[in-house]
Amino acid sequence: MIQFQFYPRSVGLNEPITAVVKCFEHVADKISSPEHDLSSDGVLQIIRPSLEKAGYLVETGKNRDQKIKVPVLFGINNTIDKYFDADAVSSDGKIVIEIEAGRALDNYAFLKDIFEASQMYGVEYLVIAVRNYYRHTRTFDRIAVFLETLYISNRIRLPLHGILLIGY
Repeated sequence: MIQFQFYPRSVGLNEPITAVVKCFEHVADKISSPEHDLSSDGVLQIIRPSLEKAGYLVETGKNRDQKIKVPVLFGINNTIDKYFDADAVSSDGKIVIEIEAGRALDNYAFLKDIFEASQMYGVEYLVIAVRNYYRHTRTFDRIAVFLETLYISNRIRLPLHGILLIGY
C-alpha cells in the first residue's frame, strides 16, 4: 500500500508532485513492504520506467557516469565544484527523488536527504520514499512525526517549497 503526506500540510499537491505519487502507485504491488524486502536500488530499478516516462532522469547504477549529479557550488567558468547525487531528478531540475530502504530511519538518511536537497541548485521539492515497515517498525509513521515537528515548530526554515514523504 502506498501512503503519502506532503509538507507543509497547509499546501496541497501540485500536478508534478501528484505524478510522482502515481509512479509509485503504479508499481505498489511489486515494492510494498513488508511483503517485499527490497533494497533502495531494487525499488529504484522497479520504478525507473514509470519515472522516466514521467520525464525524470534516473540513476542507472553505482558507477560515476550512471549517477545523477545535482550542482551545489559553481567555480570558475561555471564548472561544478560541489554536487550531491540524487536517485532521480525532474527534467526541469526542480524535483529531487530519494529512495531509502532500511537505513531511512536507522541512520537518519532522510535527514541527510533534506540537507542535501536544501543545498542543491534550483531544487524546489524533495520526495523521500521510505518503507512503510522495517524490522517491526512503522518507518513511514516515525519519519512523518519528524517532518511534522520540523514544519510545525517553524524553528528551521527550509529553502524548499515542500517535501513529499511516500511510504511503500
